[in-house]
Amino acid sequence: MKVIDLFAGAGGFSLGFHLAGYTIVGAIELDDWAAGTFKYNNPEPTVLVGDITSFSDDNILAIFNKKPDVILGGPPCQGFSVCTKNAGDPHDPRNSMLKEMIRFSKLLSPEIIILENVPNLLKAKTRSNASVIEIIIKEFNYLGYHVYYKILEAISFGIPQIRKRLFIIGTKKMLNHPFPEATHSQFRNLFYRKQTPTLWDAISDLPLIDACEGSEEMEYVEEPQNEYQALLRHNSSKIYNHKAMMHSKRTVERFSVMKWGQSVSDLPEHLMPYKRNGNGEIAKSAYDQSNRRLFPNEPCHTIPASFYANFVHPFRNRNFTAREGARLQSFPDWYKFLGKPTVVSQKLLKKEGRVEEQHLCQYNQIGNAVPPLLSKAIADNLKEQI
Repeated sequence: MKVIDLFAGAGGFSLGFHLAGYTIVGAIELDDWAAGTFKYNNPEPTVLVGDITSFSDDNILAIFNKKPDVILGGPPCQGFSVCTKNAGDPHDPRNSMLKEMIRFSKLLSPEIIILENVPNLLKAKTRSNASVIEIIIKEFNYLGYHVYYKILEAISFGIPQIRKRLFIIGTKKMLNHPFPEATHSQFRNLFYRKQTPTLWDAISDLPLIDACEGSEEMEYVEEPQNEYQALLRHNSSKIYNHKAMMHSKRTVERFSVMKWGQSVSDLPEHLMPYKRNGNGEIAKSAYDQSNRRLFPNEPCHTIPASFYANFVHPFRNRNFTAREGARLQSFPDWYKFLGKPTVVSQKLLKKEGRVEEQHLCQYNQIGNAVPPLLSKAIADNLKEQI
């Protein structure tokens, strides 16, 4: 079955469908670096780079004349805000990027539509107090789709990360079980499921590097130590994107006193971060979620777009590398991320007019992605019924 991935990012959502045997035929992505990653790892599909709203109906019909069976999309819906003024209620999904999913579905009439978003979407209301999820259901019902939705947890599908995401599935054929059953549990032998790998299960075979070490391309130094590592190393001869952050000596010292579970807020005062533009003055408060040293024998916390500053390696005095984040997201090792590893604050880039640098770095691309193994579980389940 043919798949088009809208708001594709680096391609985690469609990668799961590829691994399940679907054919990816197209994608649309706004960011140049994320689109570059998608194209590098998916050389065959047609990848359109640009604002999805800039492609007219005629453009879409001409480019994707062989209509897809599946349309995927994780549209950005932060507050359902829109850029244009006087566009009506910004909390109404019909005035947000969600309307593009509706437009493409109407134009291309796939058998399956799948939207991915944050669980809080289920609580969202318009200014007139209408339920956003009910509006979405009605819109797709009008196009002839049966609609199902559910919050899925990554740890329930063998992914070593506590991550909950909402999936909305529309199908032309009514389904008896639209969502996959859990295959794994964080706790041993619960309901006879497999045990979800831990953080250390996911990354322990990668070269143990310190701050300022590593490279964008490295050799393996040891054999895989468990089933999860063997799965992600399949068809890969090298390790990509395993370059540690260029921490200062003071940052390394700061991390060296942290125990598992501690963050910047637990540091002695003399090791607290300096105030920004404070001429060396120590900050009196610190964000509790910043730079937390994670427990090795538990699943990782949710990998966000800025995870290079969120987590400290369980044993080394540094933040995670991009590849470690990719492992925790369940990307295979052969999947290479392009663009710079990190960029400075998007707000600062915008303020200074550095438009050419306003892109999604490797960490952003990884943190924004749908975990491929979670996507694969959805794809496998649907394949049996369509």
